[in-house]
Amino acid sequence: MAEKSKRSRKPKKDRVLQARIPEQLDEQLRDRAEDLGLSVSTIVRNVLLHTFNLVEGVVSDSAQIARVIQGRPAAPANGSDDGQAAVIGWQETTLNRNGVCEQCNVILAKGENAAVGVPVQTRPLLLCTQCLATLSTGEGASQ
Repeated sequence: MAEKSKRSRKPKKDRVLQARIPEQLDEQLRDRAEDLGLSVSTIVRNVLLHTFNLVEGVVSDSAQIARVIQGRPAAPANGSDDGQAAVIGWQETTLNRNGVCEQCNVILAKGENAAVGVPVQTRPLLLCTQCLATLSTGEGASQ
């Protein structure tokens, strides 16, 4: 009995993961590890850990953004509409935060171009393209 309790107190070693990878990726990993002065194992472990953290952050950020844009304080219930009916238009932008595409779930990284859904309000404010152009040239500022 004493022998078992001694074994259970020892810290368990990390698991070993084996995967087949293309030769080019193997070369990239080895080169990167050498440049950083780390082992390939450490590089792979860090990439995997950071990838999961990134995905969790993206999902969390996206859910929060979607709730704010749609004017919902809480997460929508399962089975609700996809929210696109509440969007009057899409505005292309450069992301300042990570996100996830509402339609296909592709990960959108900070700095990438994406489109933001503009929510319908009780009465949306609209401008024709000519009036929009006057805003950018400053011609409509005196009106």
